[in-house]
Amino acid sequence: MTNKIDPYKYMKGFGNHFSSEALQDALPKGQNTPQKCPYGLYAEQLSGTAFTVDRKNNQRSWLYRIRPSVCHQPFTKLDSKSHHIANKFGIGDIHHIPNQIRWSPFNKLLLEDNKKTSNDIDFVHGLHTLAGAGDPTIKNGLAIHIYTANANMDNTAFYNSDGDFLIVPQHGRLDIITEFGCLMVASNEIVVIPRGIRYSINFPDGPSRGYVLEVFGNHFELPDLGPIGANGLANPRDFLTPVASFEEKECDYTIINKYAGQLFVSKQDHSPFDVVAWHGNYVPYKYDLGKFNTVNSVSFDHIDPSIFTVLTSKSAFPGTAIADFVIFPPRWAVQEHTFRPPYFHRNCMSEFMGLISGAYEAKSEGFLPGGASLHSHMTPHGPDSATFEKASNDDLKPVRVADGTMSFMFESSLMLGITEWGMSNQVDIQHDYWKAWKELRNNFDANKSTKGQ
Repeated sequence: MTNKIDPYKYMKGFGNHFSSEALQDALPKGQNTPQKCPYGLYAEQLSGTAFTVDRKNNQRSWLYRIRPSVCHQPFTKLDSKSHHIANKFGIGDIHHIPNQIRWSPFNKLLLEDNKKTSNDIDFVHGLHTLAGAGDPTIKNGLAIHIYTANANMDNTAFYNSDGDFLIVPQHGRLDIITEFGCLMVASNEIVVIPRGIRYSINFPDGPSRGYVLEVFGNHFELPDLGPIGANGLANPRDFLTPVASFEEKECDYTIINKYAGQLFVSKQDHSPFDVVAWHGNYVPYKYDLGKFNTVNSVSFDHIDPSIFTVLTSKSAFPGTAIADFVIFPPRWAVQEHTFRPPYFHRNCMSEFMGLISGAYEAKSEGFLPGGASLHSHMTPHGPDSATFEKASNDDLKPVRVADGTMSFMFESSLMLGITEWGMSNQVDIQHDYWKAWKELRNNFDANKSTKGQ
């Protein structure tokens, strides 16, 4: 978490219809496409959903820009050897493995050097697809990426035709310029950039690392609260959307597009960040994880981790998600007669976990900031031996859990496969991860009962 000041201004709210203009009266009055727009601007609609989607789910924004985004040269395909983005998640293209898998922190050397090298890597070329399922061409599925980068995207912009990016910085701030304005995103915050929005990322603190959850279908939304009531979890007022700002810049500009899991590149002679005003509800936004209002049991038993869901991308099956973004923030544990860490579990969902800072409560060692783990469909998992022994004998008084820690989970109803990169010698797989449970011994005693404890 950083104490450096965020220099940008924002509007508050989730799913709101916002209006923002960098110049007074740049937005047309009473209509979207007047014969002539104010200041000689062009009107351009960006649609995040089909025109005919019901009103409550319809997402679109109107952009008023110096030149329309169609002013670019034809796209050409980038050589697949120049990047590590995968687009095939079918049988034979990827590793589907039932074992528990854990990775040590990704690309430690880049962060340890803390300097630019002759092999400077920007955000796009620092993306490495780790796992995924589904197919972006049919708008169903997800991908998980790791990014490690140390170079700004000078005169370069990126947009994703495949899906929405939920970016989780683990080390180093992201200074992001988008068509809608600018965002500064620090560790312990997240940013969501929906499909099609152009943006560029700079790294004011030097080399940076983090995680990306990409969903190909439905956009992210707040989970339904049901019996919880009207308040709790992530509150809509805490989501921040940038205000309009623009640059009128004439120069050679590179546009990179991710399309069907492949990268394409185009050139144009001006900045794509020339939007002087905009209005709509299809926008980028950020959220501070420290503002999450945690809900938990105050009587007995460990509640299912779904109560820690920040955002969800729903599937066609009610109550089931293509992807949930779940966090495990600092909180109080007060349950009586209860084993308090997460219980041993087999799940019909895939559970990918990452650690932003601190130490995760269910793993006493091995699970490190900047690393990750994957527990696949029906693969058993739970607290390691040391955590089980300690939690089984702890004094059950109210205690703080996870202070100084923030871990998260990308959970999906789909069976995730791991890419070639994710299984290669370019990453550090902890092949002895299974030993975390090796020392769990047989405590059974037919002549002894714990009734009443």
